[in-house]
Amino acid sequence: MTTHDGWQGRFFEDFVEGDVYLHPLGRTITETDNIWFTLLTQNTAPIHFDFEYAKNTEFGKPLVDSTFTVALVTGQSVTDVSQNVMANLAWDNIKLPAPVFHGDTIRSRSTVVSKRESNSRPNVGIVKVFTEGVNQRKEVVCSFERTVMVYKRGFGPKFTD
Repeated sequence: MTTHDGWQGRFFEDFVEGDVYLHPLGRTITETDNIWFTLLTQNTAPIHFDFEYAKNTEFGKPLVDSTFTVALVTGQSVTDVSQNVMANLAWDNIKLPAPVFHGDTIRSRSTVVSKRESNSRPNVGIVKVFTEGVNQRKEVVCSFERTVMVYKRGFGPKFTD
């Protein structure tokens, strides 16, 4: 029997400007996801958890908390973008062009915008990606630029058996 290592993520050297990563995992958002996230973050906007209130909005039903959408799309990108992150440096230009509702399935993709050596740390580099989350109707529901400090090969913490 042969043992094979699982995917360990990209290191700084693996990023190429212009490359697009179609992140492998989609996620259907449930009512429970939205309510729990709203409670965990102490978001008191009733449009997220009060169905009667939400009926009286232009949407007619609760909206998924937009910070959940940003967190989900970020999480979907980790396996391809920041599995070997030293630090997240920035989320910029966050846009939420379409609403997200319970039952929507979100998938995401990231494009490498730029990469450069770190000026202060020789063991890492700086990578900027543009990430979009799309729903099952192929509508973009979230986009942002994220800048991460990524370990160079051989410098990150080791995975243990």
